[in-house]
Amino acid sequence: MPTTNQPSVPGEVVFAGISETPLAVDVAWDAVESDHTGAVVTFGGIVRNHDGGRAVTQLNYSAHPSAPARMLELVTEVAARHPGTRLWAAHRVGELHIGDAALVAAAASAHRGAAFEACRDLVETVKAHVPVWKEQFFADGEVQWVGSA
Repeated sequence: MPTTNQPSVPGEVVFAGISETPLAVDVAWDAVESDHTGAVVTFGGIVRNHDGGRAVTQLNYSAHPSAPARMLELVTEVAARHPGTRLWAAHRVGELHIGDAALVAAAASAHRGAAFEACRDLVETVKAHVPVWKEQFFADGEVQWVGSA
């Protein structure tokens, strides 16, 4: 029986950006879901009240001016690695409080395995390579800068 090699449909970047306004997972979900997707996987990186056993009161995120372009470039690279997916990612900048979303990502695909893989790749790539830095405020008054967020 002959086999056919159908070309893979490249992944699609639905949104990639840096935001000064609050992020919501449901917005990302709605953006990537379509008639062709059977799975949507979302991620919300939330500001927690502790780090390394110390109480945290808030965070400030700062971005290099190249961050929006770099975000788009990186999400496009992730899409190329995950054919047939629809991707959405945004990182907050500015003052964030406990419970606020700092990073939201979503990946949709026809099947759950591909959506999970793409979402994990998306989050790890953004965290490792987008020039965003975190200023962390502790309850004891100390302030600490953390490398790339």
